[in-house]
Amino acid sequence: MVKKRKILIPQPTSKFLRVRCPDCGNEQIIFNKPAIVVRCLVCGRVLARPTGGKGIIEAKIIKELD
Repeated sequence: MVKKRKILIPQPTSKFLRVRCPDCGNEQIIFNKPAIVVRCLVCGRVLARPTGGKGIIEAKIIKELD
């Protein structure tokens, strides 16, 4: 009998997030590990700040996307 090996595929630890701007209510998709400051496309408010790892999300997170 031949044993089958399971090949483990690593899952990413980062995700995309659907967030809502607290000022204007605009929804947009951002990365949870931003490399630069992410601003709202409508009003310009800062939604996420980089920290070298997971960013500081200043908007309301609606959903984590797969």
